[in-house]
Amino acid sequence: VHTTLVALVAEELDVKFEDIKVEHGPASPAYFNEAAMADGLPFLSTDRSWVAETARKAAAIPAKFLGMQVTGGSSTTPDGFDKMRRAGAAARLTLIEAAAQKLGVGCADLKTQDGSVITLDGTLHSYESLAEAAAKIDPPDDPQLKPQSEWRYLGKSMPRVDILAKSTGTAEYSIDVRLPDMVYATVKMNPRLGGAMSGFDDGVAKAMRGYVKTIDMGNGIGVIADNTWRAFQIAQAVECTWEAAPYPPSTEAIFETVSEAFTGGEDSRLTDEGDVDAALERATPVEAEYRVPILAHATMEPLNAVAWLRDGKLDIWAGNQFPTKAKEDGARIAGVDPENVSVHTTYMGGGFGRRVELDFIDYAVRIAKEADGKPVKVTWSREEDMCHDFYRPPAIARFKGAVENGVPTAYDGKIASPSVLDAMMGRIGLPASGPDKLIVDGAFGQPYAIPNYRITGYRAPPTLPISSWRSVGASFNGFFHESFLDELAHAADADPMEMRLKLMNDDVSRKVLEAVAEISNWGAPLEAGKGRGVAFTHSFNVPVAEVIEVSATEDGIKIDNAWIAADVGIALDPRIIESQLSSGLIFGLTAAIMGEITLEDGEIQQTNFHDYDGLRIHQTPEIAVKILENGDRIRGIGEPGTPPAPAALANAVFAATGQRIRELPMNKHIDFV
Repeated sequence: VHTTLVALVAEELDVKFEDIKVEHGPASPAYFNEAAMADGLPFLSTDRSWVAETARKAAAIPAKFLGMQVTGGSSTTPDGFDKMRRAGAAARLTLIEAAAQKLGVGCADLKTQDGSVITLDGTLHSYESLAEAAAKIDPPDDPQLKPQSEWRYLGKSMPRVDILAKSTGTAEYSIDVRLPDMVYATVKMNPRLGGAMSGFDDGVAKAMRGYVKTIDMGNGIGVIADNTWRAFQIAQAVECTWEAAPYPPSTEAIFETVSEAFTGGEDSRLTDEGDVDAALERATPVEAEYRVPILAHATMEPLNAVAWLRDGKLDIWAGNQFPTKAKEDGARIAGVDPENVSVHTTYMGGGFGRRVELDFIDYAVRIAKEADGKPVKVTWSREEDMCHDFYRPPAIARFKGAVENGVPTAYDGKIASPSVLDAMMGRIGLPASGPDKLIVDGAFGQPYAIPNYRITGYRAPPTLPISSWRSVGASFNGFFHESFLDELAHAADADPMEMRLKLMNDDVSRKVLEAVAEISNWGAPLEAGKGRGVAFTHSFNVPVAEVIEVSATEDGIKIDNAWIAADVGIALDPRIIESQLSSGLIFGLTAAIMGEITLEDGEIQQTNFHDYDGLRIHQTPEIAVKILENGDRIRGIGEPGTPPAPAALANAVFAATGQRIRELPMNKHIDFV
């Protein structure tokens, strides 16, 4: 997104793309994210009703009031699309005004190009020479923007501004930060998340090389040492007495709490069309239950942060998704004025929603208070990271449907899961009123013309700490909704793609389905043992369709090919969009095949990549992407590629083998190459 933000400014400022340097801004409410607030409302992008449009416009008010500088929800590009262009245009027009005053000519007699104002006789006046005078001129509030037909950079694949540093190891992540007199630390927290610590014994640890200090963190300990590796070893040597977890102690018990939610009251019914009950009574219904497990974020860079508290000032270095909250929390924990807190946001070695949670920064500030004025780098071990996540919650879906004349006549989806919205809003001290659309996101409001269509959400009680995980509720509802739609196609003896096209009642979405059918050559004969599956999910206001082709081999299922079509409204950088869609697909396939967090005696059982693996290159299919621009508004693309992937794979496995998989991960039921 750094690259796209540069292009947005360069386009309107009229400078060379390569002449702009981009860096993370300071933690400030000036960078409030308006799009994240508007897109979080319980409306699909196809809903153009007065209520939906009014609510979207009104969302700007609390977004600005709260000043939440946050990245998530695939919102950065939609939020920056107008803001960054207006900033560039306002600066350009102000520089023109400065030149006009200096030269005694009208603004209409001047133009700009590549960082200079040009007079009628061709004389160049660099922006630098005009900057001091321009700084004294009030910029226009609503500058006119270039028409799309005049764009030089937008709509093209630009060289990524971060790629050289990331390819040469010179990009700075917080784990790379080095400061004078730095000390190093780690944490060791109760493996039963949220449980207390009743005591610890660091007698052995104190005698170990590099030991500096042990800190009682309440539910665990922090250890300061003279390097990170020694901090890890010393922390292991500290004997801690842990108390029980405040949640059911096993995976099965947690799923029981989710299942029991179906007997409670409804949380939402955001899709409710026709008379579902009557339609089901008239037919022999198709029924299915689906389950998805708890998942970790498992970012490549383990959680870490650097904190330096001295002379009433606090500096924080951390890759994070919520700088203003990091500043607020840091000030509170350190006991300093927020104006004396500086948050240096570095690159993130993966976020996927995990780094919107700031426990790792909070711990670093708490340890910095014990570091005698020295900067301290707090790095979590991989095991500590994996076992102390804010996880994607478990979910269960129970579906019923009926078909007639090759299409569904009734579709009844019931989905139960703990509320991510409740959990996240509670941690930042804001109320989460009304239904949680995240429980049913990716299932409700899908653009299918099913005459009797109902999606009901059930809010399960909280258990483990949970939070956003790439595409949040849509990550499991894409699997639920599209797997069952495929089951209805099978019951109707209908082609899964053709049935979806018949049902589709949104032109933009239909063109996405048609595009993926075309590039995948859907309908062409396949060799024995091969199968193709299709899935479509409208999430984060982006319609995405995916087709996956698999082969049943002696060594298991092999994923051969994948095709993706998506409509982002305006494709600002096609190559970056293709990368995001491809990575979203791979992320979804990893979860579908092998992703699962389990508990025993309240403790997470998966500790590292040996038992929480990711899709490897030899398992990854060839991927082809088609980007469409039929939508009427700019859309983000970081998350929408993930939700259709598990269902497309499950549907392909069924097509190849006849085995219907309704529980993830799939490797519990079938072997993969």
